[in-house]
Formats: sequence, structure tokens, C-alpha cells
Amino acid sequence: MGLARIEDPPLLTGRGRFMDDIDPLPGTLTAAIVRSPHAHARILSVDLESARNHPGVAAVIGPREVQAELRPFPLALKTPMPYYPTAVGRARFVGEPVAVVVAADRYLAEDAAELVDVEYEPLPPVVEVEEALEPGAPRLHDEARDNVASDRTFSFGEVDEAFARADKVITGTYHFPRYSSTPMECYSVIAEWREEAREETIEAWSNFHGPFSMAQVLAGAFGVEPARVRLHVPADNGGSFGIKAGIYPYIALMALASKHCGRPVRWTEDRIEHLLASSAGSDRMMRFEAAVTSGGIVRALRADLIDNVGAYLRPPEPSTLYRCYGNITGAYRIGAVQIRARAVVTNKTPTGLNRGFGGQQLYFGLERLMDSVAAACGLDPIEARRRNFVRSGDFPYATPTGGVYDSGDYHRAVDLLCENADYPALRAAQREARARGEYLGVGVATIVDPSGTNIGYVGLATPAEHRGRGKSGSTEHVRVSVDPSGLVSVLLGTVPQGQGHATVARAIVAERLGLPPEQVRPLVEMDTATTPWTITSGSYSSRFAPLVTSAVVEAADKLAADIKLAASVLLDADPGELELADGHIQVHDYPQRIVAFRHAAGLLHWDPGALPEGAEARTYEEAAFTPPQSKAASRTDQMNSSLCYGFVAELAVVRIDPATLRITLEKVITVHDAGTVLNPVLMEGQVHGALAHALGGALLEEMRYTDDGQPTATFMDYLCPTAAEASFELVSDHIQTPSPLTRLGAKGCGEGSSMSLPAAIANAVADALGTDITSLPLHGDRLHEILSGQEQNERMG
Repeated sequence: MGLARIEDPPLLTGRGRFMDDIDPLPGTLTAAIVRSPHAHARILSVDLESARNHPGVAAVIGPREVQAELRPFPLALKTPMPYYPTAVGRARFVGEPVAVVVAADRYLAEDAAELVDVEYEPLPPVVEVEEALEPGAPRLHDEARDNVASDRTFSFGEVDEAFARADKVITGTYHFPRYSSTPMECYSVIAEWREEAREETIEAWSNFHGPFSMAQVLAGAFGVEPARVRLHVPADNGGSFGIKAGIYPYIALMALASKHCGRPVRWTEDRIEHLLASSAGSDRMMRFEAAVTSGGIVRALRADLIDNVGAYLRPPEPSTLYRCYGNITGAYRIGAVQIRARAVVTNKTPTGLNRGFGGQQLYFGLERLMDSVAAACGLDPIEARRRNFVRSGDFPYATPTGGVYDSGDYHRAVDLLCENADYPALRAAQREARARGEYLGVGVATIVDPSGTNIGYVGLATPAEHRGRGKSGSTEHVRVSVDPSGLVSVLLGTVPQGQGHATVARAIVAERLGLPPEQVRPLVEMDTATTPWTITSGSYSSRFAPLVTSAVVEAADKLAADIKLAASVLLDADPGELELADGHIQVHDYPQRIVAFRHAAGLLHWDPGALPEGAEARTYEEAAFTPPQSKAASRTDQMNSSLCYGFVAELAVVRIDPATLRITLEKVITVHDAGTVLNPVLMEGQVHGALAHALGGALLEEMRYTDDGQPTATFMDYLCPTAAEASFELVSDHIQTPSPLTRLGAKGCGEGSSMSLPAAIANAVADALGTDITSLPLHGDRLHEILSGQEQNERMG
């Protein structure tokens, strides 16, 4: 299926249709948002009259209108921390919306927004989780007892016994930074509130990417049936990487603004707004302990995970804490696990999904810990991992927390990694460099890459006795149809952001129906009123390869049966004797008996009466791929949190300038096992993109906050990787251990390196400097702090 991307020609010739290119509703007005300049402040008054009287202004709404007409968004937990699309009573982070001004154009709206007069009473902010957890810390939400939004402890196996018997106990405390994905296209919404037959309806266009569980959250805020909320997503989306899951509060806000002005409302976020207040991945404090034998075997693991979720536990959080629940032990045979998982609110922007969410944080701590295990046991880092790997004969492998790894061969993948890196020669070159006084480091990370998320994992944040039936599932829907001329259309509900879903879907359907690719037309523009979808639909957690393609196969095969039935009439043959190939249907044993695919399709449309009695003239088929392995959490809190589990082995080589402490990433060797490779070009593109994201989080990007809660908000102080930083030598390879659970054996591949490379780089820097690395990003200032602290400790020791 190595076809070229069909998405590219329109984009390369300027014919893409992004949010700012569409104008679906006549008479649309434009909004500007008034935002809090304070991280924590009581709102004493909001005077909107001057703004309302400004020429060209159609409506101005503030906290009073929001609280009167919207309900708090339904949360994943019964946590008394109500969340509205604007500040209500208090502003809890810099950039939180306070009012919306709607006018004839953006210029008028922004001029009028400056006339909104908000009187604040500043309150003490809490920015880091350590502060938020202190007794007597300022509480963000008066309704709550403290700043802990969620706190759960899980234990599986004989954890205490394993630690009591351990030859060594290895510990580590780590901090993973908060960073974003900075998509090319920021948030954008067009919304209209209508009164139809005395019932309220909301129709909105946005560059939302799912998950569509957020549609239910929107409906809950409006207090309407979900069918009254209709969402459209254009076929072209300028990137998301998870971040645009946080757009739904603005859909609610613009819909309410539309109600007040009686016209559709458009809002487009600028870059400062996006960095200031859109979303970011959770920053995490974590402590790991490993019970280890003298031979380097890890028998038990303790993990204490604390996510800083910002000012509100905004749905779908606490997803980041639990997305990797089933694979918390990574690639290792660790039989006993204890986990404490906490979500803590602070005066930062609320968090959400970010490429590899949950895995980025987990593997930074776990893979740094494995390097410490290797050092304590006198082992090479790769050998320490090999000794602990799940073995190829163990699959399907059940983890203590309930994950079921479907397939893999971790030893073979690492063998290929070492071969491609020429590992012995690399270590020899490192020894020579060290003899010359150079800082050259080699770091490795080996991770399990979950895909096809089971959405029920968020329920783990609620104790079993309060969960009821719980939630679960990984369903994806696809509809395949054929017109009278034999042109086949494929309707997807995945809402891609550039991954090439249309290219792969077209190739699969063409192959299953025996058609040339140009006779298949994939459609990816989402309309919740007409596109088949479920709560789990959307483009997140690497769902396309394992789930959507399985539904594509099933729908295409159903349509193939319909076409064979029609062709059986034309060929006077049994449908079971027919095969599809090269745009025709022929009798298997008599290839000269043949009919064109379009003629069989035409019969379904033009002459259905010719079909056998009782047969249906089916011109479209729909499939819902629902893997039975995606179940709700058990009463003992075990859960298979994803359907498939791939594998990534990654090696990074860094050089550090002794004078400036500048880190140069010289080489990356990466080996992926994503099951069956559907399209090698697209897979390689996903790997490259994930590496770029990881490079940013490892070396450059961090949403920094001052003590009073003021964040970074421009690209002058939030540095993203460019082509210069991504100019390292890359050797990318793969193995294939097909999943037995998906129709084509495919697993996800879009997030793996975003989880593994930060850990590999940290391990390489630690190797180069001979010091512990406990936090990211790693740049000259951070290394100076680390080395200065090391020197001070050595003097005091």
C-alpha cells in the first residue's frame, strides 16, 4: 500500500480548505475575548456597557450571562470544582476568558474589548504541585477540601514482599515539563444558536479533532439533548496533536454569544492566545522505586504520579494519568506494581491531550529508572533492559494492571537497533572521545506504544464501588458506498490532521474491491449529523491503523459481497464462484466469463428487480469495528487500557560543548514495531514528526510560569525546534509482529518516538556527564544548574 499521499496536491497548490477558508453561514459576525491578566483573582465587577455602546458591536457577554445560561461542563469525576467557559466568581489562570465581544469585524471587536471594565481583587496563586499540596495552601475552588482533584492508590501482586526480599532498591524522583504542540493553525470556531420548533439547537464548525465524548460534554453544558448539537470539522486541519481536544469551551462560548446577538459568530485564536490559554500536556512530578535482584531483574515497581492539571480538571482529564495504565510496566516483566495517581489543580492553564500524552511522562521516569538499575548492577543499559523484557514466547502477555500485550519481539527489535547503531563500535568511539576530554553520551529507551485506546480508562479515577457499570470501548464506524457508475466513496469519522487517513483508506478499499485507486474517493469531512460516529470516534491515541482500517476492511468486504451478488445475475453464476480484480468481476475457474465492476454496480441502482428473490439492493455498507478486548475496568481495578501495544527501541547520541554546555543531538537510531506496515512512507513521516515533537520537549520547549503565575506567551521565550535542531543523522527501521486483534494486523505508530526520545536524550546526557538527570528540558542553563549542584555536593561531601 505504498501509494503517494492524495492529500498533498491541494495543500501544495494553495487549495486547502481550512477554517478561515470557509464561510458556511451568511451574516457571520466576529468575536474577541477579554482575558484575565491575573493568575488568581476574585472578580468584583464586570462592566460591559461601554463595550456594548461601541459602534458596530452586536453583543457583549460576561460571567453573569454564562452562569445564568450554561451549566458547568460535566466532569469525568464528581469533583466539586465547577468549570465554565469563562471565569465565574474568580479568575484562576492568566488568559482565562472573562468576556466576549461580538462585532461586525475583528478590529471593532478588539477595540470594544478594551472598553470592558473588570475589577479584580488579586489572590495568592499556587503554581507548582508542591505548593498546592502544602497544608494551608490557597484553595482554587472553595467547594473542594483542597487542591487535589483526584487521588487513587492501586496495588497488584506481592509488592511489599518483593521489596523486602530485594537485593537492591533503586529510587528516582523526576519532573516532566509542561509543553504544547504549537499547531500551524490555532483554534477556530464558527457557531450559531438557533431556536427551532421551540427547541434550542447549536450548530458549529471548528478544527476540533475529537474525541467526540466532548460532544456530550457540550450538550451537558447547554442542557440539551446531544442530537441538538451538530458539529462540523473541515477536511483540512492545520495540525492538532491532541491539543485541539481543548477547543470545546470556546464552541460553547461562541454559541452563547450567537444566542445573544442573533447571528452566527466566528472566533479565530491568535498565537499569543494559543500559547497563553489553549492547552498543554500535563507537567508531572513522579517518584519510582524498583525492587531489584543482584542480577538486575526488577521484581516490583512503586510509582507515585502527580499531574499538574492547571486550574480545572477539564475533560478529558485526568486522561493523562491513566492512558498508560495497562502498560505502566513498559516493556518489562514486572510482576508486582503499586501506583498512586494524583491530579492537582494550580493557577496554570488547564491541561489536556498532547502527542503521546501519558506515555511521555511515564517513560521519562521509567526509562531513567532503568538506567539507574543498570548502573547499580554494573550492567550495560541495553543488557539491563534485555534481561527484563517480556519474551517473544510470552505473548499475549498480561500485565499486573490488566493490560494485554497482543504481540511483539522486543529482543529482536533491540538486536536490530544494536546492529544499525554498530553498538560496540559506538561505545569504543565514546571511550576514545572521553580520553580526549570530550562529552559524548549514548542513551537508549525501550517503550511499549499503546494504540486503539479503550476510553473506559478514565473511569479508573473513580473507586470501583462508585463507578456503576463504567464505560469502555474502542469502536470506529466506516461507510462505503458505490454509485451507478461504479465510483466508490469511503466516509470516515476519524477527523485527521494530516496523517494520511484518506490515502490509506483508499488503498485498502481499492485492494478489497479489485479496483484501481482512482476509482475510490475517500471523504474525511466530519458532520455529526450525517457521518457515522460514536463517543469514541476521533483522531487521538493512534486509533486509525488498528481500529478504523479494521472497519474499512469489514465495510469493503460487505460491499464486495453486494457487488458479487449483482454480478452473479449478469454472469449467471454463483456469487461464491466470483472474484474481483482489475475493475472487473470474473468467474474464478472461467476468467473469460467477466463483467465490469461498474455494470454490476449499475444493476444495483438501475435494475434491482433482477436480483434473486429476497435479496436487498445494497449500494452502501457500514461497519462498526468493536474489539471485544476493550472492556470496562474490573472490580479489582484491572483494565486493558488499549487494544494494541507496539514497541519502540531508540538510541540517541549527544555531544556537549564543555565551554557552553550546548547539547547537539548527533544521531538517532530508531526501530519501531507497529505490526503490519500499511504504508511505509506514511509510517516514516509519522516517526519523523514524533521525533520532532520529542526533540522540542527534551531540549527546548517548556511552558514556564513565574511565581505569580505569569506564563510564557510568545515564541521569543517559548522555543520550538527548527530544521537546524532536527538536522541529526537518523537511521529508522522496523520489524513487524502483526496484531492478532486487528483485521490487517496493524497497530498505531504516530506517537511512539514522542514518548521514547526524551528519555533516550536524557539518558545520553546523563551518560555524557556522569550525572543524574531528573528533569527536562535540557539546555545550557539547566545543565549549568545540574553541574553546579554536583560540584557543590562534591565539595560538601
